[in-house]
Amino acid sequence: MRFSAVISGVLAVLLLALVAVGWDPLLAFDRSVTEALHRDAVSDPGLTQANRVLSDWVWDPWTMRALAAATVVLLWWRRERRLALWVAATSLLAVALQQGIKTLVGRERPEWSDPVDSARFAAFPSGHAMTAMVTCGLLLWVLALRWREEWRGWGALAVAAVVSVLGVGWTRVYLGVHWPSDVLGGWLLGWCCVAAAVLTYRRSEPRAPGAGLEDGDSEGSRMGGTG
Repeated sequence: MRFSAVISGVLAVLLLALVAVGWDPLLAFDRSVTEALHRDAVSDPGLTQANRVLSDWVWDPWTMRALAAATVVLLWWRRERRLALWVAATSLLAVALQQGIKTLVGRERPEWSDPVDSARFAAFPSGHAMTAMVTCGLLLWVLALRWREEWRGWGALAVAAVVSVLGVGWTRVYLGVHWPSDVLGGWLLGWCCVAAAVLTYRRSEPRAPGAGLEDGDSEGSRMGGTG
């Protein structure tokens, strides 16, 4: 998990730097993909409306935050107070990080003479993509940590989480409100937050007395006594 957190963090910082300096190959790729998808969105109103419903309602950041909040309430009710606070803190810190980077970078969103959707504030990173990654990642972690044996629908839930994360990224670019690198940045930053949360939670867990002793070690041998 440490490796995952470091790699995703490094890649996110690298991508942020390329966006901030306006690296031409990245900008050219972003524009070519976004323009191609926008042409398709304009020519297919039915598919565009379906993407809008998914993006603005099903996978909207507020929907994801409501899921995270419900998880926190459930954990608190089950007296999993420490885990509940960890999920809440990670979700809030992710929002603060997202908004801070948006303000810092100030990237303009794609502009169209015939837009099919609209969005406000800066483009990088995609808030939809980052929030979906953080929420789905945290929910799967909590489920694996506490309810995997009880929950028979684990596999279906994992598939739904992956589809949600990838799907919301697709909708944001298809609707012409984000560049592909905005979505990638959101995914990387979101996963970094989840990985860091899991790692720090594990490290902060209280150890049971005697933990770390080799099997068969006795108190006397640990203290150097011979009995």
